[in-house]
Amino acid sequence: MVEIIDTHSHLYGEEFLEDIEAVIQRCKDVGVSQILLPNIDLESVDKMHVLCEAYPDICLPMMGLHPCSVDANYKETLNVLYDNFQRRDYCGIGEIGMDLFWDVTTQDWQEDAFLTQIEWAIEKNLGVSIHSRNATQRVIELLKPYKGKLTGVFHCFTESLELAQEIIKLDFYLGIGGVSTFKKAGVVSVIQELGLERLVLETDSPYLAPTPFRGKRNESSYTAIIGKFIADSLVVSLDKVAEVTTLNARHIYKINEPKAKVTV
Repeated sequence: MVEIIDTHSHLYGEEFLEDIEAVIQRCKDVGVSQILLPNIDLESVDKMHVLCEAYPDICLPMMGLHPCSVDANYKETLNVLYDNFQRRDYCGIGEIGMDLFWDVTTQDWQEDAFLTQIEWAIEKNLGVSIHSRNATQRVIELLKPYKGKLTGVFHCFTESLELAQEIIKLDFYLGIGGVSTFKKAGVVSVIQELGLERLVLETDSPYLAPTPFRGKRNESSYTAIIGKFIADSLVVSLDKVAEVTTLNARHIYKINEPKAKVTV
């Protein structure tokens, strides 16, 4: 029995319109029992909801505003997104955070939007999925006043052992995805130093497919490939990686086991 959770995927994207049923079936075939879907912006909300309604036992939605979608109207956007909590349940707040790679001019807006959504997480008692690019140290500083009040995942973690240790001190976890399988990925040494205790698996589909699919469309079934790579790197079994990372995901996002388990 292998049960794996993909803690970060955008299967509601247009890249999957033609074959989503086959994509979901491939997940079941390799033991990916649940897929967590962070929101991006106003336009992605309905698409995400439709997918979750079609596959309610495997697809679980989050609510949030991606930092790259933060603009001059972000406060109004956040109000519209927040209204969704009156109608639906979500497993987390995400995808939130900061991105200073593409545009540093929106930093103040990004920080305010991030902190607003952190307050949502505390109010709703939900874990957060954090996007951090060229901004991890700043995100850590912003989170320090909230230590002990919430937890979550630094999605697509690829940074140093020192930053990883700072994140863990805040009671957060590291999302490990396809980048970890790339030849020059330094995150492998971080994983080997830390072990499994603070890791969760993710794909960020349709982006950042693992080796040997690098450069192609990513999909959630590849979570099993990432899990196997981590298992080999730590010289443990895939079952062990699946067990620990799945328990971590369930703890962070307070999610129940699926109604039907998948055997491999």
